[in-house]
Amino acid sequence: MTVAIYSRGLDFEQENPLVVLLEELNRHDATILIFQQLLQQFSLPQHLHEKLRMFSGPGELGSDIDCLISIGGDGTLLDAVALVRDKKIPILGINFGRLGFLASISRDELAVAVDALVNHTFLLDKRTLIHLDSNENLFGETPFALNEFAIHKRDTAPMVKIHTYLNGEFLNTYWADGLIVSTPTGSTGYNMSCNGPIMFPESASFVITPVAPHNLNVRPIIVPDNNIISFEVEGRGDQIICALDARREIVSKNIQLAVRREKFCISLVRLNENSFLSTLRTKLTWGLDKRN
Repeated sequence: MTVAIYSRGLDFEQENPLVVLLEELNRHDATILIFQQLLQQFSLPQHLHEKLRMFSGPGELGSDIDCLISIGGDGTLLDAVALVRDKKIPILGINFGRLGFLASISRDELAVAVDALVNHTFLLDKRTLIHLDSNENLFGETPFALNEFAIHKRDTAPMVKIHTYLNGEFLNTYWADGLIVSTPTGSTGYNMSCNGPIMFPESASFVITPVAPHNLNVRPIIVPDNNIISFEVEGRGDQIICALDARREIVSKNIQLAVRREKFCISLVRLNENSFLSTLRTKLTWGLDKRN
């Protein structure tokens, strides 16, 4: 078994769980690739250090890798998606952050997670991505996102008008601070914080949600993800912000933008007992009545 380990960086008190993970993988004779910055951050035991290979970017992740383990929070897992791209490498998220909705496996389950990888007693959740097309080269080789695409006004600029079209047919003009187009996976993120609906991961839909809309009768709308959604932006400012997950670029308001479903999917490793509904209940305290 060949495993890659990625993290943005860990606190020094989190070194011990990392060592536990490496020891568990080593116990099963796994070949381990570890992200360069993570390896340089800690002084790992020599017997482990000698068995590690280092990688620094997506070009060094080959098809021989059975799984990429993301250590951190949901933001770290989103970074891992940009690393894996279309290589069909499953991602297992271990939560060292706060909420951990996507990275739902706790640090206390390290041994269980490794045993599941070794014995293939896990499930793979296929998650759709959203792809951005533009007349400018935005976001380089990764113009896709697991959670959402968003358009925002800049800083203290007045609201913008976002004319939105489905397959070229006019849908609506949003007078708002911005607009979110979310995948089912991203529906529990930024979309939910703007009062958008929660969707099941297999919903095959996008949800279009305005950010602070000026018109009170404008509500989020769910559309099938076989639509191409395009935009024209008007505003007093000359620039707007385009965002894919946590990545953002400042562009001219005259830019041409359209989003569609990405051609490939991402696979997230799930332990058998961690269903979407159980995650809703445990992470979002879904239906919890504190009076009882």
